Amino acid sequence: MLDRPVAVAPPRALRARRRRPAVLALSVALIAAGGLGGAALYSATGERVAVLALARDVPAGQQLTAADLTVARIAGDPALHPLDGADLDRAVGMRATNDLKRGSLLTKADVIDKLIVRPGQQIVGVAAKRTQLPATALKPGRQVIVVSTPDSTQGGDTAPRSQTFTATVVTVGGADTDGTVVVDMAVDEADGPRLAETVAGGKFQVILASTSQRSGG
Repeated sequence: MLDRPVAVAPPRALRARRRRPAVLALSVALIAAGGLGGAALYSATGERVAVLALARDVPAGQQLTAADLTVARIAGDPALHPLDGADLDRAVGMRATNDLKRGSLLTKADVIDKLIVRPGQQIVGVAAKRTQLPATALKPGRQVIVVSTPDSTQGGDTAPRSQTFTATVVTVGGADTDGTVVVDMAVDEADGPRLAETVAGGKFQVILASTSQRSGG
């Protein structure tokens, strides 16, 4: 009786070589899928939009010119709210509500289109300490009330009376080392000298005007 041939298993290296084309094909497919996913993600988040940006520094209160602005193209981001590039002509002539830095995006809160100083008004520099100002940051165009706070220890008819001055913030300077901030305020001509005298005495408080007062009510 003849012996039957015995089946011999292929060497391990040969089996590995047989599997390798399938593994390579799967790897190529995964890489291609990843590339397509990355391309889709880029097209979803990398869309460029035209927005307004600062071409140079502009101090608070100054009117914007065409040379101050430029149109930049950035990736759309819902967290950013810059003015549209198509608003360039409308932005020219507006006033900066704070110090604007070159390269930053221009937002609606950065500009105001109202005339801050009206004819017949004077500008008084009010040097105020941090404790004399509201916690809300003052910006150009904001209406405030300056209240004198005379020494209450003096009694009788000779005691100075408190005075109030309605003013509009024109420019807000930077804080000094001791926290003092100089705020330029526009007031009526009749109140200018009296407000300057009150500020020189150092006893006053700046408060925000109410909504009805800001609207002239």
